[in-house]
Amino acid sequence: MNNMEYPLNDKLLTDTPDVEPTRAGFGRGLRTAGENNENIVGLCADLVESVQMHLFAEKFPERYVEVGIAEQNLPIIASGMAVNGKIPFAASYAAFSPGRNWEQIKTTAALNDQPVKIVGGHSGSTVGPDGATHQMFEDIALMRVMPNMVVVCPGDSVEAEKATLAMAKNGKPCYLRVAREKTPIFSKPESPFEIGRAYVLRKGQDVTICSTGIETPYALKAAELLARQGVDAEVVHVPTVKPLDVETIINSVKKTGRVVSCEDAQAAGGFGGAIAELLCDEMPAPLLRIGVQDRYGESGEPLEVHQKLGLADDTIAVRTKEFVNSRPQYKPGF
Repeated sequence: MNNMEYPLNDKLLTDTPDVEPTRAGFGRGLRTAGENNENIVGLCADLVESVQMHLFAEKFPERYVEVGIAEQNLPIIASGMAVNGKIPFAASYAAFSPGRNWEQIKTTAALNDQPVKIVGGHSGSTVGPDGATHQMFEDIALMRVMPNMVVVCPGDSVEAEKATLAMAKNGKPCYLRVAREKTPIFSKPESPFEIGRAYVLRKGQDVTICSTGIETPYALKAAELLARQGVDAEVVHVPTVKPLDVETIINSVKKTGRVVSCEDAQAAGGFGGAIAELLCDEMPAPLLRIGVQDRYGESGEPLEVHQKLGLADDTIAVRTKEFVNSRPQYKPGF
């Protein structure tokens, strides 16, 4: 049963859902943030259109810095600008930022707690034909272990726009994870978003599916498939991987007694790792981690790669049903 407190896009479960890349929402959000605050600046490593920063650069050319193919310079320059009162958004492909420049992000931005916003574009499986070198699956794990760093994985383009605007105001080093391919839009302009909050999108009793990023619409579709098979799944959308919304997640698990995590990233150390740590600390319920399983990607059409990696709604439904049938519900006090 859908949670009426979180408005969902009416077309999500139809044959023609609204689709758009999450990077498009970032581009619009950054342009709006720039209109609202003259201290917002943009930096990019020769990928301005790919990451949709051209929307900002065309409107505010004097506040845009083209770093070139020099990703290790990107956070260093951004951090210097932050020290001088600017709020920099530094964007590249996630494979290169934070993939290539993690140490520079740590030393110049995070260690000094500067409000540098690292934007990892083209993350996950949907880079498609670019193949394994550009399919960044390790970024959630890399960034969530960094002290002071906020990690946000918006679920669709509408939420990505809201997340960008929120990051512009939060005064912290942040990582925003966005993707290349068009994916389903499940939220609405009036749907809530707040950094650090998770949202129950669908109520259920048998299992909690915690999803982040572009996996959330697939988790919602999987829940509908499961309902037809007699499994009542609760879907919790977790756009903020760090800090986690402990209360919302644990309250759901208290009810269902089982957890499935879903992410378009390495399950080891990534979002699935974060959920495992939370359950270990708070409530040792059974956990199934759906994500990339200790492997690299491969070249192919974006949604074909996504499907092959076991991240589509039909696979989520099959694996979740098997999990529910094989694991008893955990009850507090056991």
